[in-house]
Amino acid sequence: MGDNARGALLALASFGVFATHDVVIKVLGSGYSPVQLIFFSVTLAFPLALVMIIGDPEPGTLRPRHPWWVALRTAAGFLTATSAFYAFSQLPLAQVYALIFATPLLITVLAIPVLGETVGIHRWAAVLVGLAGVLVVLRPGQTELSLGHLAALGVAIGGSTASIVVRKIGHDERPVVLLLYPMIANFVLMGAALAFVYKPMPISDFGLMALIAVLGWIGGRIMVAAYSTGEAVVVAPMQYSQIIWATAYGAMFFDELPDGATILGTGIIIASGIYIVLREGRGGRSAHRPVSQTRLRWETGSAPRASVLKRFLRPGRFRQE
Repeated sequence: MGDNARGALLALASFGVFATHDVVIKVLGSGYSPVQLIFFSVTLAFPLALVMIIGDPEPGTLRPRHPWWVALRTAAGFLTATSAFYAFSQLPLAQVYALIFATPLLITVLAIPVLGETVGIHRWAAVLVGLAGVLVVLRPGQTELSLGHLAALGVAIGGSTASIVVRKIGHDERPVVLLLYPMIANFVLMGAALAFVYKPMPISDFGLMALIAVLGWIGGRIMVAAYSTGEAVVVAPMQYSQIIWATAYGAMFFDELPDGATILGTGIIIASGIYIVLREGRGGRSAHRPVSQTRLRWETGSAPRASVLKRFLRPGRFRQE
């Protein structure tokens, strides 16, 4: 088996773990506020983060070299986590994923002002087609748009912003800075709001909270292995396998089946995203390859983004995120 095949299989396994992670969020989201879920998932993830911080060989302080960019990434991470936990509690899994899949489209657009990327007519066309797919999923005028739909779009907006900022400053900032600030922000802000929404948790639910942190960490580690093994242009499209998991899990646990519009819109979004990745992968087409070289996964704050985790595990070898 070649490296690309192994990388693709590892990526499929990683996104399978992440899909299971999201199912646990949806199960708990039916009974608890996103504030409580995020607070405890981040709290339970701190020991895992501490182990990595202790092993960080890079010298320096925890003061950011680019404080405003780090602040923007932290705010984007907070928006992403809050929106994701809420969206999964309100919408069918497949519909949430369909809207989150718009993230590569937004990264392509944000790469123009932030990274100075030049986007040609073909990738612009793919972005427009993908956004049309988002409209097919949302069906404005035919279905009532809810806060859950807005939250799912918030995941795409926050996730793309966080990703593009990491691509911008990742070669300058210490991984520990990129790891800690979003976690601390979620811990402090959610802790401040916890008193207003807290509900006592039985030990079984607290165990599920710990499972969220562990699955997020395991998924990130497997994704690092996938990108270290195979080419990004092969590994990146594997994220779309989550729609298969979402459909299966939705049918098994939540009596959810995607309707025709969701299936059609998802197909359009996936096709446009894959086209952008393939277009970036061609030599000379993209100076920065912001989509294919970004580890595309929304951020809970309970585990670091895979791009940050990769720099922790193999320091000194990666100069771009």
